[in-house]
Amino acid sequence: MPQSSIKDHLYESQLFLSRAIVSGILVIMVLLLLAGRMFYLQVASHDHFTTLSKDNRVKLQPLPPTRGLIYDRNGLILAQNLPAYSLEITPEKTPDVDATIQALRQIITITDEHIQRFQQLRTQHRRFDSIPLRVRLQDDEVARLSVNRHRFPGVDVKATLLRDYPQAMQTAHLLGYVGRINERELDIIDISNYSGTSYIGKNGVEKSYESLLHGQVGLQQVEVNAKGRVLRVLENRSPKPGDNLHLFLDMDLQRIALEAMGEFNGAVAAIEIKSGGVLALVSKPGYNPNLFVEGISTEAYAELKNSIDKPLFNRAIRGQYPPGSTVKPFIGLAGLEYGVVGYHQETYCPGYYQLPGKEHKYRDWKKWGHAEVGMKKAIVESCDVYYYELARTLGIDRLHEFLQGFGFGQPTRVDLTGELSGLLPSREWKRERRREPWYPGETLIVGIGQGYFLSTPLQLAAATATLANQGHHIRPRVVSLIEKRDGTTQKSPKIIDDLKQLDPIHWTQVIDAMTQVVEGLRGTARSIRSENYRIAGKTGTAQVFSIKQDEEYDEETVAKRRRDHALFIAFAPVEDPQIAVAVVVENGGHGGAVAAPIAQKIMDRFLLRDDT
Repeated sequence: MPQSSIKDHLYESQLFLSRAIVSGILVIMVLLLLAGRMFYLQVASHDHFTTLSKDNRVKLQPLPPTRGLIYDRNGLILAQNLPAYSLEITPEKTPDVDATIQALRQIITITDEHIQRFQQLRTQHRRFDSIPLRVRLQDDEVARLSVNRHRFPGVDVKATLLRDYPQAMQTAHLLGYVGRINERELDIIDISNYSGTSYIGKNGVEKSYESLLHGQVGLQQVEVNAKGRVLRVLENRSPKPGDNLHLFLDMDLQRIALEAMGEFNGAVAAIEIKSGGVLALVSKPGYNPNLFVEGISTEAYAELKNSIDKPLFNRAIRGQYPPGSTVKPFIGLAGLEYGVVGYHQETYCPGYYQLPGKEHKYRDWKKWGHAEVGMKKAIVESCDVYYYELARTLGIDRLHEFLQGFGFGQPTRVDLTGELSGLLPSREWKRERRREPWYPGETLIVGIGQGYFLSTPLQLAAATATLANQGHHIRPRVVSLIEKRDGTTQKSPKIIDDLKQLDPIHWTQVIDAMTQVVEGLRGTARSIRSENYRIAGKTGTAQVFSIKQDEEYDEETVAKRRRDHALFIAFAPVEDPQIAVAVVVENGGHGGAVAAPIAQKIMDRFLLRDDT
């Protein structure tokens, strides 16, 4: 038999003891780790995890401010906020956004345009942002969505305020409009102040005064359940609404100007002389700014953009037209002030002008001429030959210097965005832009407001107001009063940039000649003479295309869009000027026949309001 082995009880006991000790140490270490972790979680990081826990049930929601309102000078509302319902989706809470949208289309109308706009907005927002899919929901649509709300996690119907322009096309270019914030604007705005806001001013007053109109965003702390539904409001910090704006604009004058334009396109600018306030600023044709608030359709925008009439173009501050004969009073004043001509000094007008030693004839509008012409007759009958000679005598350098003082060739710095400066040519300008010298014949053309010379309608109105004020220049302003939400008001500052002192007699002589443009028997605007007040004005005609030396302009045979522009500037009453007006009628032909009556209707309404 084999010998059985004898157990080593001592060895086994020691082995068991060592294993027990190791196991005990491991257990103690694990317990220590657990205790340390519990200490870290419950003591050291108590505040942090309490906040995270709280964030699971407490959310911060931005409260967008109410945008400020805009009124005209008589308290008529021009821009307001109307209540509306919008359908919004929060991508983070929606398992399948595309499937959700398709299901929603079975309940309410959602077009491809709506989906395209939503997807575009989605790229500009964070996943936890609520993004609008449809706005301006009808009551029956809100009801259907409410009944089916349980089927669509992350989908909400929210009450909101949408911008509305009651006067629509009549104020589109002046007020501008608000639209959805784009990527370029996201880079320049204070994102924290635009939390919960999808709209921003795009142009006009809405853009110029965006910081005041927008207001300050508010914040509320709400408790939500596991599904994200709000249970109660814990804390609320109300938003600060935007300021209200009161404009110098008179909607009566704005309507009258638009109606008086009739079938023609063009622009009108009217300024209150003593304040610099813009009473009317018309650009025709216009467009409906309400289309842009919620996002204009591709078809509608293409129609506006591709229209031959360019309704999106603000002619009043961006339209650059040759001022034509409307600059003759200013050039006449320059001749008197520089002493190169006397008021009664005469020049013979045979119907054309030739530079010494040159054969080219610069024609007068009156083929057979005006015979002997002094400054008064030259302004009243708008003699071109007189101004060819005067411009040549003054020279382009003095012409540029003097006209620049009236604001030509530079923005008026009105409180609107996008204004263009026109063009007041000079030797330096031509050398830099055209790489060519200045020619004497070009000086003659500037003398009758043609050639390179360009001006905006607002520039013409501002220069006319300065002339009426005899050199006292007040910068044009659109906003008259800022109404703060705390009840205080702030007037728009009056900014004055006076011309250098000119001889008072020269002012009187030029203004007298302008008065005879309306009151004289041969005045080019005699058709608008008023029995109630005296008007000082000047007609103008601006060529759309050049005519060859041996050709004549025949309005009847020229296509409508190639006919001359009709211009007119005026102020009234002569003894105590209150209003200055500039009218540009595209392809209107003659300033006295077409543009002057428009100005008269505006001045009648402003000056005779109490008598009608």
